[in-house]
Amino acid sequence: MAETPEETPETEETPATEAPDTQSTPSTGTAATETEAAAPAEEAPAEESQPEKPAAPAATTRRERLEERRSARRKPRGQTSVEERVAERKARREHTAAERRRYRARTKTKKAELRAAQPAPEPDHAPEHGPGRAKVRQGIVVSDKADKTITVRIDVVRRHKRYHKIMRTSIKLHAHDESNDAGTGDTVRIQECRPMSRSKRWRLVEVLERAK
Repeated sequence: MAETPEETPETEETPATEAPDTQSTPSTGTAATETEAAAPAEEAPAEESQPEKPAAPAATTRRERLEERRSARRKPRGQTSVEERVAERKARREHTAAERRRYRARTKTKKAELRAAQPAPEPDHAPEHGPGRAKVRQGIVVSDKADKTITVRIDVVRRHKRYHKIMRTSIKLHAHDESNDAGTGDTVRIQECRPMSRSKRWRLVEVLERAK
């Protein structure tokens, strides 16, 4: 019975000795969190201090942009034999040739459609005339006595360069009339042509007005 009171103080002292341990535990936890919080703060300036890698310069010219697109499309391939490379080159050339043929066929068809839609252009010169644009004159027939030949008077009215006086002159030209269509007094249009005789260098194009 005497030993029982002695044990009770020991049991009462046990919580007192454990109390400081429980109080010290939170302090160690807070210290650990503070060290962890300080570590990222110290690492952040270190990361900021590191110089950034310079970005690749942007392509400015058309050729550089084209090379970039080609390099992006280009697929890396392993080691190939000579025969495989020759076969690839041949297939690529055949493909390019087929595209070229299709393009030329389309272009030819479009040009043919455009030519068919446009009216036939009038020739710049008479069929018997040489290169260049043939001269065209308008005048009055003064004689149709010869066979297939008419004499056309062309009146020229111009102002003198210095005295500014109106000057009237006329010239006579012999023109070829294949069907003897024009008569004396008719207003006709004639066109330059190849030499058809000693004095004929013109031919009848049309009769503009008949003589009354």
